[in-house]
Amino acid sequence: MTRFIALLTAIATALLTTGCSTDPSRGYTFSGVHDSSIETVAVPIFQNDTFHTGVEIQLTEDLIKQIQRQTPWRVTSADKADAVLTGSITRIDLRSLSTRTSVGFVQEMGVQMTVEFEFIDNRSGDTLSRRTGYSAMGSFVPASPTGERIAVGYAGVAQTMARDIVGDLQSTW
Repeated sequence: MTRFIALLTAIATALLTTGCSTDPSRGYTFSGVHDSSIETVAVPIFQNDTFHTGVEIQLTEDLIKQIQRQTPWRVTSADKADAVLTGSITRIDLRSLSTRTSVGFVQEMGVQMTVEFEFIDNRSGDTLSRRTGYSAMGSFVPASPTGERIAVGYAGVAQTMARDIVGDLQSTW
């Protein structure tokens, strides 16, 4: 019975640690999906072209946390980094997601953030990834009794955006 459990554990471990290879001819691989030639990354504070202040700092902090969590890369200063992730918040829209039918007040609001970013190899100057019109959504409940502030929506959309951007920095297939 213990041999059977050990075998199942080994199979589960092998399945959970595999991923698609960056080279399509190799199929699955045990290596990471992020560029292994990059060891360090810089993330300067994103530019904010909107009137919603402070969101750029939240997004940059969340990007750094996601890079540390999801990739093998270390975050450092731009002059020492192998690659630099720069970008700007181009638009933030507030959207009514639901209303109270009895009085017509907004029950839940959505915060939609649109960014453009560029991931550049500092060593060669090549652009590794570039996106424009990249959007994510967060939400908050301003209505009573919850009474959440818009900062909750900003935090939610910044976390979602950071997770999506870092996921997009995987090696090209």
